This record gives sequence, structure tokens and C-alpha cells, in this order.
Amino acid sequence: MISQLGRYEVLGELGQGAMGVVYKARDPLIDRVVAIKTINLSLALDEKEEYEGRFYQEAKAAGRLNHPNIVTIYDVGKSGDIAYIAMEFLEGRELRDIMNEGTLLPVDQVLSIVAQVAQGLAYAHEHDIVHRDVKPSNIMVIRDGHAKITDFGIARMASASVRTQTGMVLGSPKYMSPEQVMGKTIDQRSDVFSLGVMLYEMLTGQAPFNGENVNAIMYQTLNAVPVPPNMLNPAVPEMVNFIVAKALAKGVEDRYQNAKDFAADLRTCRDSLPRFDQQVDLTKSPVGGERKLPDTIEITGRMGGGEEEIKSASQIRLSKAFDSAVATMRLAALTASSEDVDELSKTFNMARPSAESIDQAGRAALAAVAASPTQPRPTAHRSLAELPAQSSGGNWLLIIVVLLVLLGIFSFFVF
Repeated sequence: MISQLGRYEVLGELGQGAMGVVYKARDPLIDRVVAIKTINLSLALDEKEEYEGRFYQEAKAAGRLNHPNIVTIYDVGKSGDIAYIAMEFLEGRELRDIMNEGTLLPVDQVLSIVAQVAQGLAYAHEHDIVHRDVKPSNIMVIRDGHAKITDFGIARMASASVRTQTGMVLGSPKYMSPEQVMGKTIDQRSDVFSLGVMLYEMLTGQAPFNGENVNAIMYQTLNAVPVPPNMLNPAVPEMVNFIVAKALAKGVEDRYQNAKDFAADLRTCRDSLPRFDQQVDLTKSPVGGERKLPDTIEITGRMGGGEEEIKSASQIRLSKAFDSAVATMRLAALTASSEDVDELSKTFNMARPSAESIDQAGRAALAAVAASPTQPRPTAHRSLAELPAQSSGGNWLLIIVVLLVLLGIFSFFVF
């Protein structure tokens, strides 16, 4: 292990980062403990110059960010072939480690963490910085459930280091937006999608898009629609279904247009939930005493086969109740004023949803998940449940005939 990086005295190794080792170090000038993330620059000369230039540019931009939910960057430097970033040392745990404990956190605690991340992203987006690699391993949770986003400024560098043969940036496949998968220009709405994937995984214990290889995951991201979260975790309220659906919309225009609105909806939903005095201490390991992860179910089918298998798998258990366009209207009906809902209804040229329709949507989603492609198709035979209704209809017809006969007899004697 190295003992010095620039002026910093290395105290120990914290772990492995995306492109190098992360160290705990001390700044002797002000006697402050910092975390130092290193980036190896041992590349070909032409690649090295471009890589290093982009690294300093991104680090400088990230250094301007000053927000409670973003890790603070103190310094950037270079030692030999190693570039490094000195940043705030956080005493806490990576969100990925917390999620790997095999428990589901309380829904209100999940919403709180994700809302904080959305607030931090909104601040960065306002300063024209897109993270590009939002995922649980880039979120730190410290005391009192406070969340901080890390790796701002080097996310583009990490993504650029992993490319396909066609030159398309891969990044972290499970959390990539559809536009990232297709290699298109991305903006803040790509971060919103990635955060929506993280939210879904925290609520259910399962990633919405998964597969046996990168190609399968990318295909699902572009084509598959995951089941609503409360089909996997009944503790998730219906409002969260619509929030997740809007965040995971395939089209950028159907998605949350900014992380600020995403955070606002998450907070509104969290505040509507019952309050619990006991919260999980996320800074301690292991997390225990909470709801266990559900048994893994096949959301979109096995994705390791041929093209036909992939195509059919992506269409399994799709729910119209989890459609992002409809989700926007239903979410507004649950949270906005009557006047706002009417105005939104005119703008979208959509009927205003009723409370009954929202409840029916939840039941329809449950039916969609319960239905399996392997179930037999219904036959033409009537079920036992239909027989009383048929019998009842015949009885009414008989009663009407009898009444008409009696009415005729009565008329004959009277007139």
C-alpha cells in the first residue's frame, strides 16, 4: 500500500472504486481526515491526455457543488500515473451494502432516502451536471438516515472506461436509462430513470430489469414493463406505484422532467404514510428485524435464450395499470387540487380518473400478475359461479309471465 498521495498521508485502504483504490488519508495542513479516490492513468499517450483532461474538467465541475445530499470534494491532484480526488470522509455505509443484507426497509424510510438523492440530483442538474451513474453503490447513508451521492465528476469517466465494440457507453447496465442503452444524448431525465430503478429495487428487493447477460438486461430496459411494486411488496401504497411508473417511463417526455418534482412526490407520499417510532439504524451492520425479501418471482421471463424467447419474455405480465402516462393523471388525482387535476386533464386530453378507477387499476394489476402464461385458456363451458346468475334470470322471466296472466284474468272479470 502506498503511504503518500501528494500532500496527503495515507492511513489505510477503504475499498476498491470503479477505477482504482479508495484510501482513508489525512491532510496535514489542516489535520483533516479525508477519503481519496484514485484513478489509474496508465493508458496510451493519446488516450491518457484526453482521459486526464476530461477527469480534471469533471472534477472541477463537481467541486462547485455544495449540497447536503452530495459528498463534498476538497481537492484534485496527480501523483505519477495516479490522479486522485480528495473528498469528504463519511462514516456510514454504502446503500448497496445495506440492500445486500437481505431485508426490506420500511417504505417510509425508502422514500426518505430516495427523496434525498433526488434533491441532490436536482441541485446538480440546476448546475448543468448530470451524474450518469446513479446506483446504490454510489449512495452513502450516514447518521440518522442521511443520504449523500458520491462519484459526482467521475461518473462519466467510469462509464467511458467500459465500451462495447461499437463504442457505445455501457456504464452500469441494470440502472441505465433507455437513451443510455441506445447511445443517445442524455440529460437530467436519464438520472431520474436510474433513480427510479433504484427505488423499485429498494421497495421490492428485485431489480425491474434483469437477465443472465448484459444484452438481456439492455433488451428489457428498452422493452419490458415491470410489475407494480406493491405486487411484490404489499406494504407499498398505490401512490408509489404511480410514482415509480412515471420515473420508469421509456420515453423521456413521459418521465419526470426534473428530479425536483420526483423528490416532491416522494415526500408527499412519505408524509401521508403512518408514522413509526422505530426506524432501522442503517449505519449499523447487519440490518435486522425487518421484512424479509420476497421469494424471487419471474417478472419478465428467462432472458438467456434466442430472439424469440427474449421477445415473448418481455411481454409477460405487463400491466396497463403501470402505464406511465396514466400514472401521471392518477398521481395527480391523489395529490393535487381538483382545479389542477381538471387543468391537467385538459392538457393531456384524458378523462379525469375517479377513486374507483384507481382502485380498479390496482385490482387489474393484481390479476395481471396472478395470470401465468402457462395457465390453461378458459373453455366455452360455464363455470359454477355463472349458474346462479343464469338461473336468476330465468326465474325473473317466469315471474313476469305469471303476472301478465294474472293481469289478463283480472281484466276479464272487471270489464
